[in-house]
Amino acid sequence: MKLIKNKNKEKNNKKTNKLEFLEGCFSEKDLLAPSYINLSNPKYIEIDNNYYSSLLLINYFREQNELILKSLIDTNIDVNISIFYEKQDTYKAIRELTYHIGNVGADLKGNNQNRQDIEIAAFTYNDAKYIRKELQINNEELYYLYIYINTFSQNTKELENILNKIEGIIESKGIQVRRAYFRQEEAYRACLPFMENHKLLKEVTKRNILTSGLVATYPFISSAIFDENGIFVGTNIYNKSLVFIDRYNTNKYKNANMCIFGTSGAGKSFYTKLLILRYRLMGIHQYIIDPEREYNNLCNNLNGTLLKIGPGSNTYINIFDIRKESIEDNEKGYLANKIGKLIGFFNLIFGKINEEEKAILEEKLIELYKLKNITFDDKTLYKELENKTDNNFIFKESIDMPILEDFYNLLDKDEKTKIFKIKLIPFIKGSLKFFNNYTNVELDNKLIVADVYELGEENLKYGMYLFTDLFWDKIKKDRKIKKAIYLDEIWRLIGVTSNKDVASFIYKIFKTIRKYGGSGVAITQDISDIFSLENGTYGKSILNNSSIKTFFSLEEENIKILEQYTNLSEKEKIEIKSLKRGECLMFVGDEHILNKIESADFEREIIENKN
Repeated sequence: MKLIKNKNKEKNNKKTNKLEFLEGCFSEKDLLAPSYINLSNPKYIEIDNNYYSSLLLINYFREQNELILKSLIDTNIDVNISIFYEKQDTYKAIRELTYHIGNVGADLKGNNQNRQDIEIAAFTYNDAKYIRKELQINNEELYYLYIYINTFSQNTKELENILNKIEGIIESKGIQVRRAYFRQEEAYRACLPFMENHKLLKEVTKRNILTSGLVATYPFISSAIFDENGIFVGTNIYNKSLVFIDRYNTNKYKNANMCIFGTSGAGKSFYTKLLILRYRLMGIHQYIIDPEREYNNLCNNLNGTLLKIGPGSNTYINIFDIRKESIEDNEKGYLANKIGKLIGFFNLIFGKINEEEKAILEEKLIELYKLKNITFDDKTLYKELENKTDNNFIFKESIDMPILEDFYNLLDKDEKTKIFKIKLIPFIKGSLKFFNNYTNVELDNKLIVADVYELGEENLKYGMYLFTDLFWDKIKKDRKIKKAIYLDEIWRLIGVTSNKDVASFIYKIFKTIRKYGGSGVAITQDISDIFSLENGTYGKSILNNSSIKTFFSLEEENIKILEQYTNLSEKEKIEIKSLKRGECLMFVGDEHILNKIESADFEREIIENKN
């Protein structure tokens, strides 16, 4: 027996030592705890050099037709709001209301009709009857409502200014506010995630409300977007929530297309580069048409492929190339598909051509490919290998295709087409002869930037169309692979300096790219120009076929144009005009949010590094 007692004593000592050891450890509670809390001032609490003060909402309008907290949440004031609802026993409430109605009704019918408070009694009587009706007939329920607002600052003067602002905003909604003097600790704790509603506060703030009235207190009126597999694009300016967007989420968005509009210096280029960087890390295939030479450094830093076309370049793309991926497997019509694209390209060179001229050009294009043994029979696009293998046929290469000089010589043989031949001279013998070459580059990189800066203002559209055609073929190659094409300064292809055939081709990309797992991104600062062709038909179509629209700061005249084609509210029009650099209004599906673009230091270094 003695031995057993000793063993029990030894076990108790070990347990005691263990508890004493734990008491000396640094816990999570210690990590979260402030250095000091000063509760000596009745107007505020001081915690670690920050001052916290609370407001109590004590009375409301009898009827509310709008969200009572919306005006406050829409500001950039830092507040913590705590709302408590206490459901009441419906049967007990009906019994008490019936008793109250009987007593007040009797007083109203009595001989004391001259009392000064008769009108108040009448209001009380009618309100009680209304509440009882809602509870009995319309299945409403009765709640007690408590609302507390806590704010903070690093100095008492600023804290006082913030409190005055909040009081002004809340009282403008017909709500009475009282400062939580001598109850600051209780109000502060009520605004923490403790679910603690102290009796001292409840005595002052308790107000009854029906279920239908609870809608007016709904606090989540600022949009928040957090797609599970999305990339981080910034923070919501109003509620500081993180914005993650997965534009390839076909269950949520009708397509992955984007429009990025903004004045020069507003931040649209940085935002676009940030998207390219983050999607590069995710392995998404990206193709960028760069008319302003803004993406070269980013391309080099991300080990992409840079294609330059211009007088000083040694990389060439043949506009007459028919690529195997230009149509999908089990489809037919290589030549017909190519001729349609070529008509658009020659529309840019020859100017507006009528239907008769278009038919003549098509006839000459058919003849041109026939000279290379290519017809509407898709089998003619394959050639037999010299060294026999299991697969004796391969798709023809660029060297097997015609080039611009072949077309130039063909046009010279017919009087009806000699006028077109003259306009091709710069492309054959002059400053644009780099268009007259066979393709000499491999295009297997997941990131390709097409630099068309050297073409100059007048000739940019030719290079942009050439690479759009190339990248569109690559996008159609495999539907399972996610990819994106970025069209910077898209107004050159769909604006008044372009033509209907080219704009139709660009619109087709935005309309059908979704089924190929792709995303079209339209970028411009010239909003008026993208709506200048065909009364804005193509600009509007591209805007409507983009699930994500991003508007950086814009001038007044551009906002007025944009208003005609989007559902901008009056408030949003004011916000777009006053946005700071790096801030934008985003339409993401049905959500409208004000967003501040955020980037890490290493991302900024990659984007801005000029070495």
